[in-house]
Amino acid sequence: MPDFSDSTNGGYFFNIYWNEGDEGNFQYETKWSPNSEILRSIADRYQVDFVQDYEEMGNGIYGRATYQNGILDDVCLSDEDLEAYDFEEDTDTYHFEGETYDSDCEILETLLERKLSLL
Repeated sequence: MPDFSDSTNGGYFFNIYWNEGDEGNFQYETKWSPNSEILRSIADRYQVDFVQDYEEMGNGIYGRATYQNGILDDVCLSDEDLEAYDFEEDTDTYHFEGETYDSDCEILETLLERKLSLL
């Protein structure tokens, strides 16, 4: 953590990596939930904005935090959103709005994009 940060406020960053050519984009892991507040303090220090996509499906957490012009907007899926699709164990598939999916990734992204479009 940077010296200026408050490490008691979700300041966990580990397994930090980026793919070559992905300038300005990196990925990392944290403990259990997004650490948007510590990212905000870093962004304020360096006068930058950020978009943070996050997920912890074991805890039903999936969302996006956007920090722009000093304003943090955090949009995440609710329990109701997560109940909009079903998993069928027998076929190892997901069902959403009459369609079948091998993974819930596309479903989650669709649900999040719908919520973001309402802003």
